[in-house]
Amino acid sequence: MRILIATVTAGGGHLQAAAALEEAWKSLRPDDTVERLDLLELVPNIQRQVYAQGYVKLVEHAPELWGLFFKKTDNPSLVRRLTRFRRMWARATNLRFVRHLRQVKPDVVLCTHYLPVEVLGGLKTIGKRFLTVTTVTDFEAHALWIEQSVDLYCVAAEETRASLIARGIDPANVVATGIPVSARFQQELDAKALRRQFGLRDDLPVLLVLGGGFGMGPVEEILTALDQVDGPVQVLVVAGRNEELRTRLATVDFRHPTRVLGFVTNMQELMTVASLILTKPGGLTTSEALALGKPLFILNPIPGQEAANSDFLLEHDAAAKVNRIEDLPYRLNQLLGSKRLKDMARAAKKLGRPDAARQVCEETLRRLA
Repeated sequence: MRILIATVTAGGGHLQAAAALEEAWKSLRPDDTVERLDLLELVPNIQRQVYAQGYVKLVEHAPELWGLFFKKTDNPSLVRRLTRFRRMWARATNLRFVRHLRQVKPDVVLCTHYLPVEVLGGLKTIGKRFLTVTTVTDFEAHALWIEQSVDLYCVAAEETRASLIARGIDPANVVATGIPVSARFQQELDAKALRRQFGLRDDLPVLLVLGGGFGMGPVEEILTALDQVDGPVQVLVVAGRNEELRTRLATVDFRHPTRVLGFVTNMQELMTVASLILTKPGGLTTSEALALGKPLFILNPIPGQEAANSDFLLEHDAAAKVNRIEDLPYRLNQLLGSKRLKDMARAAKKLGRPDAARQVCEETLRRLA
């Protein structure tokens, strides 16, 4: 069989989910032809810059505007009325992807972003037959993910499934698989050995501060607030691809032992040694933490999908949250070493779906059969 995994660079989560699906499918069916494709690799550079960088700049500098757009477009009736226009526009601006599909002739297209789904919807109406599977990469499915031509929706949780069904999707076509994460997050690592490897003490809690793949968010303000935490702690900071931020933080003399990292490929090791993860609640980061049973402390969620992810985690007692960074020291003083932190870890482990990528692939194979 020929399997095409279609995604888009709009934040790192969609790409990570696509990579996890590729890994899982090759593990299940090593003789199949599997291709992972970013649609933005097939468009003119200016279109790529607008799509990829436009989102990052918008959520960084005008998150309220993004939140307004998210809310206004989260309307299934509006999306259905615009279906024909969305399909035509998506096809017209992604002609190389359309040509690629006709050349490859895949049996299955797995999508980790809604843009490929819009293109595929237009092709299916003119008789192009393949199984279209959409993997929603947040805990709430925005209306833009809804497309009449989708054969199977794989979603984060039962609540996500119920929401899509309430919006008119056939219950038989929605499965709660979890959000795909790498198979590495299924491995049980030796936390003590990793702490020694990273030069960390066993007797002190480790706070892992994540700035995301792009190093966005108020990381410096968070570290300043952590200096006011009373008890002894150790801090690991991931600045992502923001080299300017990493260099600046590396020169600061923090009160607590602090190690600043740039872009990393060993996130499962860093999360394994963490006592608490301080982060924005992106779908993939959240799913990785839950897969390892790690509690989260949520800071400054982006209005829209991250706010919805935050609500999900808080509802299930797997996370804590502050609205102002200056409140962080007090809340951490209360939380570290407490029974509640252990309860949060247990709740996180219960929510975790480390085998989600394999589940998506197995559900897809069942539909093919």
